[in-house]
Amino acid sequence: MVVTSILTLALATTIGNVRFGGSTSYSAVFGDVTGLLPGNEVRIAGVRVGQIESIEVHQRNLALVGFRLEGDREIAQSTIARLRYRNIVGERYIALTEGTGTADPLAEGATLPLAQTRNALDLTVLFNGFRPLFQALDPQSVNQAAFELIQTLQGEGGTVESLMARTASLTNTLADRDEVIGRVLDNLEKVLATVDDRGSELADLIVQLRRLAAGFAQDREQIGQSLDGISDLTSATASLLTDVRGPLRSDIRELGELATTLDDSKEVVDGVLQRLPGKLDAIVSTATYGSFFNFYLCGFDGKLIVDDGSEQGRNLLADEQFVNDVARCKREGGPADPAAVGAPR
Repeated sequence: MVVTSILTLALATTIGNVRFGGSTSYSAVFGDVTGLLPGNEVRIAGVRVGQIESIEVHQRNLALVGFRLEGDREIAQSTIARLRYRNIVGERYIALTEGTGTADPLAEGATLPLAQTRNALDLTVLFNGFRPLFQALDPQSVNQAAFELIQTLQGEGGTVESLMARTASLTNTLADRDEVIGRVLDNLEKVLATVDDRGSELADLIVQLRRLAAGFAQDREQIGQSLDGISDLTSATASLLTDVRGPLRSDIRELGELATTLDDSKEVVDGVLQRLPGKLDAIVSTATYGSFFNFYLCGFDGKLIVDDGSEQGRNLLADEQFVNDVARCKREGGPADPAAVGAPR
């Protein structure tokens, strides 16, 4: 229980910026303290040394800010109180810096006049001036550049090297892509010119699209029903593909074997294809007169062989040959082959 109480007290002290021991109170007159709240920090050289105690209107158009410094800390009579940004969200604090003049300590409870205070930067004017730069950066780079810019202009950056490096990097990138940007602008100009030349067609297209959308809206029930039919068709097609998968796999395998066989016998296939036209011409000529074939006998030969059971075995009794030498049985001026096919009778 004791440990819990101690931890709770420590947490409350940290959150509430509560400090124990002596303190010294002062006040300062500012022209504008927008965003400054009681409890905000007071810093010297970036180190927290106190906090804002009160803020009230002073002389109708000024602000009187009361602040407290921890311990027995004192400030000089020439001290300058500057209102600065703690972050780009808008949180502020007062920074106390040395001014020109006497270094004698300022009496407790005294007030720094308006001449010894400085208002915060006007971020609206600042960011509007850098708008072209920020528009070309991604959000993370914008936040980083804005924070560094604020620190630099408040005197906390020490140097503008980082800011200038980012600006130089951006300008170099834009310069490297100058040709690409130029082409994009040229193409965009052509596109806009084409759109302008065909303004009436574009208007008609928009009207037709609107009518199409209206038609779809009117037929939404039928479209929904057709989608159900498409779903059924898809299911049936899937079932069909499942049924034919096995036979189709077998057919593809057989086709592969056929292709392999044809490839191995490509010389034979090539010869057949070369001779096939002539053979087809001869066959077609025999069926010129109808769906039947006509043949003309140009010759024949015959042999009569008898087996008489003798030692000689089979004996040739007759060997006759007939050759028809009419013109239709001759080819290229010579006698026809006895087995040749003649012209139709």
